[in-house]
Amino acid sequence: MKIEVLGSGCKNCNALEVATNEALRQLGMDVPIDKVTDYAEILAYGVMSTPALAIDGEVKTVGRVPSVRDLAEILVGATA
Repeated sequence: MKIEVLGSGCKNCNALEVATNEALRQLGMDVPIDKVTDYAEILAYGVMSTPALAIDGEVKTVGRVPSVRDLAEILVGATA
């Protein structure tokens, strides 16, 4: 599984990374999170608003920081 946080490193981008790490911890998953800060690479995903979360190349959330619970559901769904 490849998890990426797409964003410039703003407050919400950092919050998404922290929340995703917490969801991973709660699920007992040891998966690194890559940060994508290059705007050309972010645009290549079709993302126009950050932060965004991509799992295995598929964008799952855009422009918001979901709750840890919601992120856990997204992560479980991505492994199914």
